Amino acid sequence: MPSVPRIRHKPLACGNWRDYHGRMKTLGILGGMGPEASVRFLELVIRNTEAAGDRDHIPAVLYSRPQVPDRTAAILYGGDSPAPWLIQGITALEAAGADILVMPCVTAHHFWPQVAARTRRPFVNILEEALRELREIRPEVRTVGLLATTGTLMSRVVHAVFEPAGLKILTPSDKDQALVMTAVFGKDGVKAGTIEGRPRDIIRAAAGRLIEAGAEAVMAGCTEIPLVLRDGDLSVPFVEPMRAGARACIREAGGRLKPRSP
Repeated sequence: MPSVPRIRHKPLACGNWRDYHGRMKTLGILGGMGPEASVRFLELVIRNTEAAGDRDHIPAVLYSRPQVPDRTAAILYGGDSPAPWLIQGITALEAAGADILVMPCVTAHHFWPQVAARTRRPFVNILEEALRELREIRPEVRTVGLLATTGTLMSRVVHAVFEPAGLKILTPSDKDQALVMTAVFGKDGVKAGTIEGRPRDIIRAAAGRLIEAGAEAVMAGCTEIPLVLRDGDLSVPFVEPMRAGARACIREAGGRLKPRSP
């Protein structure tokens, strides 16, 4: 495996954040997978915070490293592991003053145990938070349709969290899964900056077929999915690990949560 480029980090010389922000802790976002999803996660933190002004928001540091090796390629084809890069990322966030960590990439949670073991900071798992939120707001749901990368499906990282809780996971047909990957990774896909048109049509159609197959909720098992699929698109609840994770981070950091949207 190629060596990970070495980066030297020094703590930020910007005063004592804890004195300035009082009881609130600093959130460290391990991002870049992809960059737009990372920015959206920070936006979700902001949008879900009850705030009368700037100082009511939690302090946050975003480390965006798009050069992290592809997670799906590592899982499916033995490509370079992203774990060393992710560990380097949490080291950078700790040096920047992060008290709490989060990783807004579902596929990367296949490597979460390796990465979380390298820090003593609380590390929010967005899949566990998605399950907790679903159980709180829709306890009657027993079958969840999963829209995700093929790497996520094959790693069964979502299954490992949801199935022990008694939930059945439905996945797209092979044909639909190929289309989902095109919508996310294709030339004019979400990772190329296209969030309307064909990628959105593909994802909405795949979600609809999961519902027809019996899904009582649909889960965004890839952080790019919510960029093209929204709550109002579905006739069933939309399970979004990014949003659940953002709300957990606000709670953990000592911020005030807005009430959930209906």
